[in-house]
Amino acid sequence: MTSSRTEPLPRVRAAGRPVPADSGRGRSKGPRRRSEVPRGRRRHRWDARWSPYAFIAPFFLFFAAFGLFPLLYTGWASLHRVSLHDPTRMEWVGMRNFSRLLEDDFFWNALQNTFTIGVLSTVPQLLMALGLAHLLNYKLRGSTFFRVAMLTPYATSVAAATLVFTMLFGRDYGMINWGLGLIGVDHIDWENGTWTSQLAVSSIVIWRWTGYNALIYLAAMQAVPDDLYESAALDGANRWQQFLHVTIPSLRPTILFTVVVSTIGATQLFGEPLLFGGSQTGGGSHQYQTLGLYLYEQGWFDFQLGRASAIAWTMFLILIVIGLVNWLIARRLTKTH
Repeated sequence: MTSSRTEPLPRVRAAGRPVPADSGRGRSKGPRRRSEVPRGRRRHRWDARWSPYAFIAPFFLFFAAFGLFPLLYTGWASLHRVSLHDPTRMEWVGMRNFSRLLEDDFFWNALQNTFTIGVLSTVPQLLMALGLAHLLNYKLRGSTFFRVAMLTPYATSVAAATLVFTMLFGRDYGMINWGLGLIGVDHIDWENGTWTSQLAVSSIVIWRWTGYNALIYLAAMQAVPDDLYESAALDGANRWQQFLHVTIPSLRPTILFTVVVSTIGATQLFGEPLLFGGSQTGGGSHQYQTLGLYLYEQGWFDFQLGRASAIAWTMFLILIVIGLVNWLIARRLTKTH
């Protein structure tokens, strides 16, 4: 029985292959409109485009609220006479707060103390860290224990560490004077002397940060290719010569980084000298008062927030200079290599 329904004839391609008659059905006759794009696909595109900004947005929000705004407000306050008793009342004085700093002997004393304590703490700290990292770079039993022990002083709070060192450097019953007495040295009044108090404060900084820098150096040493040491050994270099001519040149960028970070930390030194003597003046004759303590004294004891803001911005400008020097040195080292 023959059906009256007529089947459509298949279309034939140029190559002679049959093409289904309904192959052209459902095809778009033109470009799909934006409204016709599936909603799920559009949502995926939005997520891929905007989600990275959403992830980093909290950082910028917190930085703007607790970093950028205080910085700008402090800069504005440094141009005014502001009292802690009435911080909303500002009197414009221009650059007067900065010019007064240049005329203030206590400011220059604090700047000199900051520089001296910075040198006394940074140089021995980094040298000791470099030596300890060199020792830990060799295969030792219990190396993990020693690495954790190196980081323990860094994890100790400033208050606890300073309290212990204050007792160690005590004039009458301190362990340091007791040890010096065994070799015939009289008791030293560590806190009231200029150099002795600065040495004591520097020792706290050295104890807290040596292990931290040692681990940074250790990580950089482990990235040095072994081929360099093998070539140096074939040339007859001993371990000390390998350390001087292979390790140190390979660690130049890392050493520069630790020098800059330690210098910035020394410029902002505050907790150790404050807790060592328990006074914002840094001793009876301001013998170890740093810029941080001087700022604290001007703002919270003399109630001069404008002057304190000027000191804060002066410290900020010093850090900018340090950063520029770091950039120039790093650029020069890059060209030499």
